[in-house]
Amino acid sequence: MSQPSNWPLPEGSLRLVVPRTITANLADNTLTQALYPKAAGCYKRATKHTMLRRVHDDNLLIYCMEGSGELCVEKARYQVNAGDLLLLPSGVAHSYQSSLSDPWTVYWAHFSGDNCEAFINHLKAPKDKFIVPVGINSRLIANFDYLLESLQSSINVSAFVHGANILQQILTYIPQLRPLAKAQRMAHQFDLELVHSMMQSSLHQQLNLAALAASVNLSKFHFIKKYKALTNTTPINYFIHLKIERACYLLDISTKPIKEISYDLGYVDTYYFSRIFKKIMGISPKQYRQMRNSTFLK
Repeated sequence: MSQPSNWPLPEGSLRLVVPRTITANLADNTLTQALYPKAAGCYKRATKHTMLRRVHDDNLLIYCMEGSGELCVEKARYQVNAGDLLLLPSGVAHSYQSSLSDPWTVYWAHFSGDNCEAFINHLKAPKDKFIVPVGINSRLIANFDYLLESLQSSINVSAFVHGANILQQILTYIPQLRPLAKAQRMAHQFDLELVHSMMQSSLHQQLNLAALAASVNLSKFHFIKKYKALTNTTPINYFIHLKIERACYLLDISTKPIKEISYDLGYVDTYYFSRIFKKIMGISPKQYRQMRNSTFLK
């Protein structure tokens, strides 16, 4: 496998390498042999992140969701901006680096499989060589998060089978985003998808209303007013619902203690997190997990 970067991880970042025994299993499994992940991660505000690969023996997908950087392939240089996907097939030597003045935040996945070429050809248009513009999309960000959670949640092969299918879903979803990305570039109005994408990528912390307002060139007051007019709710309420949705997912797929899930979602006070959860779901996190477990056991 092409070696992932050993660059020191900043706070909130993640790097996961699938064990070779697992990748060997995925390569032979009829459910995953078409395409499966070998490593994946997320680098937040990746200052001084750089990589040079003269030998590249798998496939690499990188999604830039914030900041900018540069890609160099075949002596050509490409500017990488938020909303761009980098797609680097096996055998393509390359280098890339994050901008020093505006460091990128990226999701990435190394992958292999019998049908990688077909997946790659499906997701890019003929004019796209290595960069596919798809825009900022909250569902795509959520799917990358689900991929990472599945790869770190268990050493059970079934979790990695699920992760492989999430990655396949990501690759087949990307072509649907191209028309939306074009519309985003042409629109000169409130970009709700951009706002929701920023929220989705910030579930581990508190909501930064000032940053959200700045992303659509509005004051905080006018941002909240415009958001409520479009959605019939406030940014804070929607953000809390996203957090509880993620909490339910983590309670479903993992055995993490509720306190740890609370921390993962930016709630230092577990009691406060449980109160918010119960207000929205009608039951406590503990009751939710017990209910789900008893349902599965029936």
